Amino acid sequence: SPANFGGPRRSLGEGGGPRTGERTAPSFMSAALRVLDLTLGEMLWSRRTAFMGLVVGGPVVISLAIRGLASLELLNVEGSVDGRPLAITGPAIFGFVIWWVYIRFTVPVLGVFYGTSLIADEVEDKTITYLFTRPIPRGAVLFGKYLAYLVCTGLVVLPSVVLVYFLVIPLFGGHVGASFPALVTDLGLLALGLGVYGALFTLVGAWFRRPLLTGLVFVFGWEQIAVVIPGYLKNFTVAYYLQGLVPHAMPQDGTMSLVRSMLQVFQGAPSAWSSLAWLAVIWVGTLAAAARVVEHREYVLEQ
Repeated sequence: SPANFGGPRRSLGEGGGPRTGERTAPSFMSAALRVLDLTLGEMLWSRRTAFMGLVVGGPVVISLAIRGLASLELLNVEGSVDGRPLAITGPAIFGFVIWWVYIRFTVPVLGVFYGTSLIADEVEDKTITYLFTRPIPRGAVLFGKYLAYLVCTGLVVLPSVVLVYFLVIPLFGGHVGASFPALVTDLGLLALGLGVYGALFTLVGAWFRRPLLTGLVFVFGWEQIAVVIPGYLKNFTVAYYLQGLVPHAMPQDGTMSLVRSMLQVFQGAPSAWSSLAWLAVIWVGTLAAAARVVEHREYVLEQ
C-alpha cells in the first residue's frame, strides 16, 4: 500500500514545526531499496529468469561436453595458428567461452530482455499507475527496479562462470590456482557488462514503445556490424569498449594465443583506462537519462 513507502507520521504544529500525524516521504535511496525488495522476488520467479537459466546453462553444457571428450581422449589439443604450433589448454578454452559466449552473447541478450522490460512491462500490464502514485520519486522506482535486475542477473550469471571455470581450467595441464586472478577479473568484467547494457536498455525501455525490438536490432544488428567496420562508428557501441578490456583480462602467456588470434578482427581497441572511462560515462549517462525520461513522461495506458 502507499503507506508502506511513508516514514513516521508527522504534522505541522505551531510555528511550522513537525508534529505527529503526517507521513514524510522516504529518501531517494530508501525508496529505491524498497522497490528493490518488492521487485526482486517477482523477478527471480519470472519466466525471464527461466529463460536466463537456459542461456547461462549453455556454456555449462558445452564445458561438460568438452570435459567428457577430454576424459575419453577424443579431443585433439594440438593445432597451429599462422603456421605456429599451438596446444589448446584449459585457460585458452575458458578465455574463448568468456569472450564469445558470455561477453558477445549472454550479457547483451540479458541486458536487452531485462533492461527493456523494467518500465515497458509495467506499462503493458497497466500497473505503472500504482507505482507512480506512491509518495516517492519516479526515478527511485526506476533505480530500484534496475538494482533488482543487477542482483537477479548477477546471482545467475556469475555462478555459472565459476562452474565453467572449474570444469575447463584443469584440462590439458591447466592449474586452477594459477588462473584464479584471471577469474576474478573476468567476473568483474561480466558484472560491468551487465551494468552498462542494463542501463542502456533501461533507457530504451523507458523511451521507445517497442523497446525489445529496438534492443535486439542494436545488439544483433548495429553492434555486430559497427565493431568490424573501419572508422568511428564502433565508438557508438558498448562492445567496442568491452573488447578493449578483454586482452587485459586474459593471462599473458602463450596458452592464450589462440583466443587473442581470434580477436585480431577487432584491432584498434581502446586502452583499458579509456574503455573504463567511456563505459562509466555510458553507464551513468544512460541511467540518468532513463530516470529523467520516466520523471517527465506521461504514460498513456492502452485500453
